[in-house]
Amino acid sequence: MAQGLTAGELRLEDQDTLVQKLKEAKEELFNLRFQAATGQLESHGRLRAVRREIARIYTVMRERELGIVTVEKESSDG
Repeated sequence: MAQGLTAGELRLEDQDTLVQKLKEAKEELFNLRFQAATGQLESHGRLRAVRREIARIYTVMRERELGIVTVEKESSDG
C-alpha cells in the first residue's frame, strides 16, 4: 500500500478502489501486528501509520454514504 495517502487523494478514488485499498491496509496491519508479537517488527511507527490510513479510508467511505462528499464523475465528450 502506498505510504502517506491523504484524504484528498482518497476522495478521488472510486468505491471499488477504496475497498481494495482498505483490504490491503488491513492485511498489512495484520502482518505488522504478527511481526510485533513475534519480536520481528523493525518499525513500530508503521503500525500507527497503517491504522491512520485505515481510518482515513473509512472516513471517506462514510462521507460518501452520508452524502457529505460526492465523487464527481468525469464526463467524456466524444
